[in-house]
Amino acid sequence: MKRYLRTTAALGLLLFASTTHAHVTRVVIDSRTPLDAKGGPNHDIDYEILNGHFEGALRPDDLHNRIITDLSYAPRDDQGNVVYGANFTLIKPVDMSRSTGVLYDMVPNRGNGEALVPDPFGHVHVIVGWQGDIAPRPGLYTAQVPVARRAGGAPLTGPVFVRFVDMKANIDTLPLMGGLGVGVSRPLPLSLKTRAARLFSQASDTSPQINIPSSDWAFADCARTPFPGVPDPTKICLRHGFDSRLSYGLTYTGKDPLVLGIGFATTRDFASFLRYDKSADNPLAGQIRWAITTGTSQSGNYVRSFIHLGFNADEEGRIVFDGANPNIAARLAPLNFRFAVPGGAANLYELGSEGVLWWGRYADKARNLKAASLLDRCTESHTCPKIIETFGAAEIWNLRMSPDLVGTDAKADIPLPDTVRRYYFPGVTHGGAPESQNAGFITAAQHNPVIACTLVDNPNPSLPLWRAAVANLVDWVKDGVEPPPSAYPTLAQGDLVAPTATAMGMPELPGGVKPDGLVNRFVQQDAGRGFIAADLSGVPSRLPPRQVAILPTLVPRVDDDGNEISGIRSVQMRVPLGTYTGWNAHASGYDKGKYCLFLGGFIPFARTKAERIASNDPRASLEERYGTHAAFVDQVRSAAADLVGQRRLLPTDAQAIVIAAETSEVLK
Repeated sequence: MKRYLRTTAALGLLLFASTTHAHVTRVVIDSRTPLDAKGGPNHDIDYEILNGHFEGALRPDDLHNRIITDLSYAPRDDQGNVVYGANFTLIKPVDMSRSTGVLYDMVPNRGNGEALVPDPFGHVHVIVGWQGDIAPRPGLYTAQVPVARRAGGAPLTGPVFVRFVDMKANIDTLPLMGGLGVGVSRPLPLSLKTRAARLFSQASDTSPQINIPSSDWAFADCARTPFPGVPDPTKICLRHGFDSRLSYGLTYTGKDPLVLGIGFATTRDFASFLRYDKSADNPLAGQIRWAITTGTSQSGNYVRSFIHLGFNADEEGRIVFDGANPNIAARLAPLNFRFAVPGGAANLYELGSEGVLWWGRYADKARNLKAASLLDRCTESHTCPKIIETFGAAEIWNLRMSPDLVGTDAKADIPLPDTVRRYYFPGVTHGGAPESQNAGFITAAQHNPVIACTLVDNPNPSLPLWRAAVANLVDWVKDGVEPPPSAYPTLAQGDLVAPTATAMGMPELPGGVKPDGLVNRFVQQDAGRGFIAADLSGVPSRLPPRQVAILPTLVPRVDDDGNEISGIRSVQMRVPLGTYTGWNAHASGYDKGKYCLFLGGFIPFARTKAERIASNDPRASLEERYGTHAAFVDQVRSAAADLVGQRRLLPTDAQAIVIAAETSEVLK
């Protein structure tokens, strides 16, 4: 850590050493770049980008830090603090007097930040690295956290689990990697003796685990040397090669865990520094009055955990973020336990759904967890943010979000606190469709197949609805303007049913397409003594976790077109071109016929009545629905205006959607 900071200082970069703020101890601005585009409502505010990195110091005995797993085993500096570092980007008005005074924290996803563009409202954006198991490299936001060791330097150990799926054919060597996106190396084994580890295979996720004899595999590389190959603690080699039709699981004793939970403190400390520090060290000194945070998918899980574990109170007990938006996030972040895999994504055996998942208090009797909510700690410290939660169909089908709404017994809706709004985006894939697809108004011939899946890609976007939600969050925090009411599927309204075509009311779709069997099952797992399931913290003692039971999952009902009826229906769903689903099926490989990644699908309507009849499609054709292109555009214009009136769509997005409909090929 010290060498890292000395190196940057030696390059002659601008460096501040803060003495007024004990938690952020050093800030380095590596570059300052003006942006060509302008921000603000009138596009007249000059913006600039500040890239840099900072160092922080944590007091292990501070009550705000004690929850960080293995922090007490981390090395300390001369003052008894644990030192860490992270990089950041600020996107700010050159003249800060023209900003709104709102700090908008955008949590990076697997090291990837958002687009570096001016804010259309005049806010200040910040991106802060937090994931400590990603190797630093240009373009990624990361954190540098210490390795935990026992007194005297003896290694800390614990079980590590690595899963291998859909490997290439004729492969006999695989690296020990974890998570999605950026490849992350897993911890080194304490010993290369395979008798002290376990390798097993499975024909499917529900098939028995078949142990592979320890004499038939090695911690080794056999790429150039036949089995048992060249010893290598970062790889495994199988004597007769891996069967691509199977999955494999490896459990071993790992050593030298990173204190990954410090990743929560990086955001807490730097956001607090930007908000409260009045010294010249702070490039935003005295200019921030409100702060919000938003995270998407993995980083949305991070936001949920950040609040749940109490990190919205800084070390002085002050509130960090006034508002929070966990977006398309169903779980807790697998970050604060020994040998965690922050890049995990709700696949078999991965931890993340074991803890508290609900904003209102709920007693999880199925898993023997006492009544709790994600807001318990911030309620006690009076630091709860206002929350707008946004998510869509893919999160219910693929990321196990049903219990967040109705608990693990699925018997009743869990009430939301007054400080929480929940907005559901029906019929979308994970994150919604890219906006480059002409706002989703594309004909059947223009659709792209999803290589891994059976259905073509879902063109229904969710970003316009999300942007309105975040704007409402800012208005709520800054001006006290109440946001629109929550809109999501509930048991009380009869919206949630079993994940079958019959229960959902799904029509008979062309080709016999059905959602049956495509939900990602909610599995109750037991990671053993030492694992604090409610907080997704501590030290697991059993990996892979024991599969205890399958808990109920409910999904939204649909209309006669197969489109979901609850939540905030986008313009594209109000004026549909087909059936938009949050589910899809793997077309091949180990998971063939099962849910396909986190992707939704699309079944387009026939263009004409004759085509519909020929394909036995019960859904009305485009011709029968709209008649002409002009009539289609009129319906789009009306739907967009209605959503603007509800404050669920920004006027600029409504205008763009109408233009996209006008320029589309629908019924031309």
